[in-house]
Amino acid sequence: MQTSTNLHSALVGVDGCKAGWIAVHRETGAAPSVSVFPSFQALLDTLPDATIAVDMPIGLPDFSSRGGRGPEAVVRPLLGARQSSVFAIPSRAALYADTSDFTTIEAWYAAHRRASEVAMTTSDPPRGVSIQAFGIFAKIREIDALLIARPESRCRVFESHPEVAFCRLNAGVAMTLPKKIKGAVNPAGMEERKALLCRHGYEKFFLDQPPPRGAASDDFLDAAAMMLIAGRIASGEARPSPDPPMADRFGIQVAIWA
Repeated sequence: MQTSTNLHSALVGVDGCKAGWIAVHRETGAAPSVSVFPSFQALLDTLPDATIAVDMPIGLPDFSSRGGRGPEAVVRPLLGARQSSVFAIPSRAALYADTSDFTTIEAWYAAHRRASEVAMTTSDPPRGVSIQAFGIFAKIREIDALLIARPESRCRVFESHPEVAFCRLNAGVAMTLPKKIKGAVNPAGMEERKALLCRHGYEKFFLDQPPPRGAASDDFLDAAAMMLIAGRIASGEARPSPDPPMADRFGIQVAIWA
């Protein structure tokens, strides 16, 4: 099983965003800062010794059973009304069914149909791909390709999930308010999460700042939560779901840490 090491001086929380990847990061003894990176490779190269917790599925199955890869089914019951935020992730073949850049919405929907067709043949019970999950396929592939090509990165890049993180940081109690309602940010849900993050050491003014260009306010908040999980991983406090973690065909760990 992969474990973290305290040699990693920086803590980094990451979420995907429109411009690439938003990272909230902190060196030991310093205040946190926020950056946007165009690629995950750029993030790894800029923060070479960091413990990284990222809101993105890591480790892909050859075959998907009920509920997704495995971690999703373990964490959903913890989240109550927030469990819909945990998407089922299909097989690696479905993730790579169409890797083209989409220039039209028609091409995007056609690619979604192709991915769903492959997902149906590599899952039991047969299950297609949700639009929400398909929307992050390119990001999932980006991390997957890096961890296959750079095995040495696997000991410092860990999958987490914001709502699982907020639940764990809140003594096992899920957030009561949604972060978004019908695709729009819910201010009350954001404030509930900011209050929790402040109880774990953030300054309110830091969380209240506008997010960097190319990132949304909820991306920023999720990355801030991920940084706290990176700290828990580095200190040995974090726990994987499932415990012990599974591994995919390449030996990449499959678990949600919090």
